[in-house]
Amino acid sequence: MRFLGRLFVAALALLLAIPAGGFVLGLAVFLDPVAGAWISAGAQAGLDLALSDLSAGLPPEGLALLVAGLARALFWLLVVPPVLTALIGGTLGLRSLAWYGGGCGLLTALLPWLGRGAARVGQAPAAEARLTALLFLAGAAAGLVYWLAAGRHGEPRPAR
Repeated sequence: MRFLGRLFVAALALLLAIPAGGFVLGLAVFLDPVAGAWISAGAQAGLDLALSDLSAGLPPEGLALLVAGLARALFWLLVVPPVLTALIGGTLGLRSLAWYGGGCGLLTALLPWLGRGAARVGQAPAAEARLTALLFLAGAAAGLVYWLAAGRHGEPRPAR
């Protein structure tokens, strides 16, 4: 019964943490001029693709693909890091704010680097470094909200 209660609290905490990370990411993209320019260039490219399809008499498949790709990217950036951090922290009995905030932020910031297969840490342009910092902030916010809701509670680890 205790396991079911813990599972319910963890699920509720994730339902709070994921939108919190999304809110911080949206706010950061809105406030940061580099990220805003990056997002607006991507939106303009998607709109151009959709309008060219429509003007040619084709269905707007490009727009549907753009929306599907955006949803997939947001899933990997906003859902996967808090869930993995919560699973690892719950399994190992970790209750540290540094684990949930820092671990989730680090995982969120590293996902784009790992996804493209090449981490060029020393050669990162300023725009990529800023976007990585924004992703870290979004992940850290999600981890902090999870920790506040579920991570700091639970059974303490047995003393050795």
